[in-house]
Amino acid sequence: MAKKPVGRPRGGDGATLDRGEIILDVSEGLFARHGYDGVTLRAIARAACVDVALINYYFGPKQQLFDTVFQRRARILNDDRLRALAAALAECQPAPVERIIEAYLRPLEMAQESEDDGWRNYCALLAYVNNSSVWGPVLMNRHFDAPMEQFVDALAAALPRARRADLYWCYQFMSGAMSLTFANTGRIDTMSGGLCRADDFRTAYDRMIPFVAAGFERVCGPL
Repeated sequence: MAKKPVGRPRGGDGATLDRGEIILDVSEGLFARHGYDGVTLRAIARAACVDVALINYYFGPKQQLFDTVFQRRARILNDDRLRALAAALAECQPAPVERIIEAYLRPLEMAQESEDDGWRNYCALLAYVNNSSVWGPVLMNRHFDAPMEQFVDALAAALPRARRADLYWCYQFMSGAMSLTFANTGRIDTMSGGLCRADDFRTAYDRMIPFVAAGFERVCGPL
């Protein structure tokens, strides 16, 4: 199982960097709740109790700040995923499909179960970005595609008859399941009449992992 993500990313120590982290934390929460267009640098400055000029000094214009906010926890998730994949491959090569999928998905469960509000904000931000035709092709590609290719390679080894195109289609479908899960909309609570809870992340990922693995094996496995 992947290591639980740390509560709060840090770039170093000292008062200056602490103020930078406060700006990033506040920005993360506001972007998660209101999206990119619903947040101004002035709103961030008021919430962080700093001058707008200080935000520009540390992070540049709003688009650059948004990228920095998105990147800092992406690095942690990518590291956790790649460690889990390396552990699965160390046990067996090729690794079983379900172990590969678990290495990819379980760190998201750890993030959602974190007591740090920042990780919950980041999961909401991931859902927003991953479903955006504007930001998805930019930020997801920039910060998640390179590690994702290592998982696709591992899946190709586990499913040697798979067409590369089918692996990417299955990844697309997995990405949709991920987005709905970490969006935590609560819809399943109403739909199931209380039988299921969107914030029951352990149950959600325990079911999503074999569900996704079966889809890969059905679409990409031997004919």
